[in-house]
Amino acid sequence: MSAIIRRRAAIGIAGCLLLAGVFGILWLMQQPPRPLLQRIQQQGMLVVGSRHAPTVYFQGADGPDGFEYVLAQLFAEYLGVELRFVFPPNLDALLDATASGKVHMAAAGLTITPAREQQVRFSVPYEQITEQIVYRLGSRRPRSLTEIAPGDLHVIARSSHEETLRALRKNELPTLTWQSHARLSSDELFDAIDRQQIRLTIADSNELELSRRLFKHAAVAFELGEPRPIAWAFRKTVDDSLRQAANDFLLQVQEDGTLQRLKARFFGHTGRLNFVDTREFWRGVRDHLPALRPYFERAAEQTGIDWRLLAAIGYQESHWQTDAVSPTGVRGVMMLTQATAEQMGITDRRDPEQSIIGGANYLRAIEKRIPKRIQEPNRLWLTLAGYNVGFGHLEDARILTERDGANPDLWLEVKRRLPLLAQKKYYKTLRHGFARGQEPVDYVDHIRNYYDLLVWFTTTRDRETRARLLAAETD
Repeated sequence: MSAIIRRRAAIGIAGCLLLAGVFGILWLMQQPPRPLLQRIQQQGMLVVGSRHAPTVYFQGADGPDGFEYVLAQLFAEYLGVELRFVFPPNLDALLDATASGKVHMAAAGLTITPAREQQVRFSVPYEQITEQIVYRLGSRRPRSLTEIAPGDLHVIARSSHEETLRALRKNELPTLTWQSHARLSSDELFDAIDRQQIRLTIADSNELELSRRLFKHAAVAFELGEPRPIAWAFRKTVDDSLRQAANDFLLQVQEDGTLQRLKARFFGHTGRLNFVDTREFWRGVRDHLPALRPYFERAAEQTGIDWRLLAAIGYQESHWQTDAVSPTGVRGVMMLTQATAEQMGITDRRDPEQSIIGGANYLRAIEKRIPKRIQEPNRLWLTLAGYNVGFGHLEDARILTERDGANPDLWLEVKRRLPLLAQKKYYKTLRHGFARGQEPVDYVDHIRNYYDLLVWFTTTRDRETRARLLAAETD
């Protein structure tokens, strides 16, 4: 074959390849893009926009925690991908990031509102809240919006609360006024209420319930309207694959009880501390905890139990009073009985170090009797109930739970049956008889609250708020 023929053949082949490439590119351009859900699964990462709030995301004892965080983590596991949380600087930016696709979804305790539905698309609801007017205890309490003077009410800009106020002004109260703040969080508004810097704000009921343990003067004046749904938010596009997957997941966790257990974990113990309880607790943190903290930390090193949990137990038992004595003879920081002290090798229950290490070791002894199959956090709450009421009575309550066809390994179910131990028709059928079963329920709930507060206190960087909580009060 001559060189010319070979050259012409090569040119022809190259031309065919070029045409094939062009047609291939055109074919690819005509193909619809892969669904968002498929792309996320192939990339292995779900990017979620959120915000820092007690009901959403916070730093817990072992790292990131919070109702929305855990629920989103379960969704990521459901999809088989990793989770990455990002935190836009304010609510405006969060909604914009969701609407523009900078994040795949928003999990931030967002209320479904007409204005937001114009910007984003929501999942099925997984919670309901009520909006509440918040005022400071000790100040004049308004009973309706007509009693609110100009300049008194402060809300977050572009929040569902501001949308509610706009609707009320348009339809019912044309003279209603308020001040909007784009750079403030709910906690900062609660703090301003606490400091008497502002008179009123609006909060979601679940967020206020948690925050009142820190901002103890914040109280509900009245509620605004009916309960409103909370949901995840997604970009409004033709591709609805991710939102549909989220709906399937949320319906699943509602049906299998996972959602109920999450709500019990994060919110089931709140609302148990009143103004006096929280004020006395923070005084105890200021006046008594510093001297006892080394003993709690030493006991934690020996037993592996978080020192803040041991401190929470100690506060519930004695309010950190080293010389505390009950009418039944239990005494010391951890209020040990004589029998328990002897069992734990404690010679002086009034000695705080001995009392604390004895209580920690006894807690471990109770924990070892809990069936190994029971995982945290149920294992911890059941252990605390057994520490308070006795392991035998705890087992009786678990038997009642099983008789009812419920799961005896879940604290949520057992705590419902414990109070029945005080009723004859129940305790006469059980091995260990009568017990004041409501006491361990209250005991565990209070300890969980104190533990939450100690975790927050030891992890927050907000030194000014910490100092305010510990300051001497006269009101």
